[in-house]
Amino acid sequence: MMAGAGEDLRALFRAGVRAALEAWPALQIAVENGFGGVHSQEKAQWLGGAVEEYFFRNADLELDEVEDFLGELMTNEFDTVVEDGSLPQVSQQLKTMFHHFQRGDGATLKEMASHITQRKCRVRATALNTTRETDEDDADSVEEMEVTATNDGAATDGVCPQSEPSGADSQTIKEEDIVEDGWTIVRRKK
Repeated sequence: MMAGAGEDLRALFRAGVRAALEAWPALQIAVENGFGGVHSQEKAQWLGGAVEEYFFRNADLELDEVEDFLGELMTNEFDTVVEDGSLPQVSQQLKTMFHHFQRGDGATLKEMASHITQRKCRVRATALNTTRETDEDDADSVEEMEVTATNDGAATDGVCPQSEPSGADSQTIKEEDIVEDGWTIVRRKK
């Protein structure tokens, strides 16, 4: 493989990684709500480079290793535990893209990045404050989030939920964002 072709493939893989991460609702929520602090946007950009580098340094990764790495980054950088079922999906997308990178299949990499971008959904979370009484009549603050996901593209694969056949343009999912010891939990609707 020529050096120029390798650099082109690496750029395609980089674009695919960024597309997958930018389309990931858990990361979108974490960034938009500043779960990573004032530099959440910069952390999200750094995350793309960190994931790319992780694949290059560990060429023969298993799916659970990728999931663990992404989960650890979300926990450490955004104080977010991802429990919505999207972690295995995003990990599989990244692993598949890296497989195509290793095979030198630039056309498939480009197609995957384009497909992910087309079906990317926008997520908006709105905090709703409620209180829960304890035995000592102290009120613990429980923060619930109303999460609205809209599909910007034509098709979805489960990372961005499809609208109900009621004709609505968006689907509303009620999620709890329970903060315990500084942890933020993101869960999928059951």
